[in-house]
Amino acid sequence: MLEEVERWFADRSWSAADRPLDQLLAAKRAAGTTVSVVLPALDEEETVGAIVEVIRRDLIDGLPLPLVDELVVIDSGSTDRTAEVAAKAGARVVHRDDILPRIPAVHGKGEVLWRSLLATTGDIVCFVDADLRDFSSAFVSGIVGPLLTEPDVQFVKAMYDRPLGTEFDGLASGTPSDPLASGTPFDPLASGKTHGQGGRVTELVARPLLNLHWPQLAGFVQPLGGEYAVRRALLERLPFPVGYGVELGLLVDALHTVGLDALAQVDVGVRLHRHQDGQALGRMAAAIYRTAQLRLSRGHLVRPELTQFVRGPEGFVPRTYPVDTEERPPMAGVEEYSGRRVA
Repeated sequence: MLEEVERWFADRSWSAADRPLDQLLAAKRAAGTTVSVVLPALDEEETVGAIVEVIRRDLIDGLPLPLVDELVVIDSGSTDRTAEVAAKAGARVVHRDDILPRIPAVHGKGEVLWRSLLATTGDIVCFVDADLRDFSSAFVSGIVGPLLTEPDVQFVKAMYDRPLGTEFDGLASGTPSDPLASGTPFDPLASGKTHGQGGRVTELVARPLLNLHWPQLAGFVQPLGGEYAVRRALLERLPFPVGYGVELGLLVDALHTVGLDALAQVDVGVRLHRHQDGQALGRMAAAIYRTAQLRLSRGHLVRPELTQFVRGPEGFVPRTYPVDTEERPPMAGVEEYSGRRVA
């Protein structure tokens, strides 16, 4: 890594255990900062309820001052009981299409995150994927922590181990409910298992792109992770790729907007979630590559499509998918958002 990045890695990489909850609450009270947690959700009835319950139990209910002021699930068109389960667990549920109805919604995770800025009011916005299993509230308190205690930090990503495969389905059951309660991140390989790690798109696409084109970001352990907390004042100035490229796009644009020292990462232990199949990962990779290409050249993408192959009764069949080519503008320029702030 660059010498600058080595210094950043040492100075801006923390563990969730470095900032106990009482320290965060004191800092929050002193600054009067508000925190919104957003879960983008699409057909996540099996996991979203447990995540909401843990956040409410550990970070809202029973505390003299809640760490989390808003807990919002943005439903992006679920066909299962996601909305019902999330609401019953204690979240405020908002449907994607009910936010900014003047602009028709498109499918994509980034679209949901962009619209969530209009559905929340917190000074800090914390995004958490809704498909996590064996969820720990350290995923929230860990990444919100530096934004409450370090005035110069504006964007914090979670870093974690990502076990791959069903052999890890019960892995966290033998760990504390908070994987960092002991101060030591859980090591999925400590038992001698040598199974591969998750994050295949990260290792094969995102990490090479960042190292080659944005080497200042080479120190991020999980650049594509869905768990990150950002000051609203920064988020509202950034464009949002509507699809899977949103994490890479926000990270790169944040670097150019506020500089490396305003970015940080926090070790929150282990991330267990549903893994995508190889073809779905290919489509994610294409969207991420396109997001990088746009930022490198701001030029025309010759063919924004990806052709993949599946075996049919008579041989391989090509299937072509569009690659996300749309981005939403910085929310600060949207009339409804700026009007809300004036009001």
